[in-house]
Amino acid sequence: MPADRDTTADRRLLAAAADGDADAVRDALRAGAAVEARDEHRRTPLLVAALGDHVAAARVLVEAGADPNAQDDRRDSAWLVTGVTGSVPMLRTLLPAGPDVTVRNRFGGVSVIPASERGHLAYVEAVLAETSIDVNHVNDLGWTALLEAVILGDGGEPYRRIVAVLLAAGADPGIADRDGVTALTHAERRGFAELAAVLRDAR
Repeated sequence: MPADRDTTADRRLLAAAADGDADAVRDALRAGAAVEARDEHRRTPLLVAALGDHVAAARVLVEAGADPNAQDDRRDSAWLVTGVTGSVPMLRTLLPAGPDVTVRNRFGGVSVIPASERGHLAYVEAVLAETSIDVNHVNDLGWTALLEAVILGDGGEPYRRIVAVLLAAGADPGIADRDGVTALTHAERRGFAELAAVLRDAR
């Protein structure tokens, strides 16, 4: 990028993406904004749109060739953010852009892990059904999506259903954490009897 390049349109694009204003996104792109412009935290317009779950703005950016894998200074990307927000519409908006489902966040995890932790059942179902994401990916903490759903969840119905979906998609209940503790043992220790029963039936 030339040092003297006028970045006014870039700033307009980032602001429009943050506001979810699809028409303003188009206008900024027509005015010469770089689709991969970065803000002070190295967030792209597509990442900004994903953070706000602004699907219409994100669709315009995807059609303009925006990269769903571009990461900011926290290693977040538009694709990874969908696992945090649990937005199935945003997930499906990004799929035509060919997101790399192996890209890792700052914890070394893929998108299905934070989604499982946060109880985003519809997202977990969609990402497992519509992508090739690794259901048994182990993050830097030594946890899989299955372990996070048990360790960080509350054992309630959404988490029981997420555990069932993960198991049906091939999650291995035998993968233990760094201390050698399995999801079943964690569920039993936390008093999640119904969740433990789901895991026990999967052995």
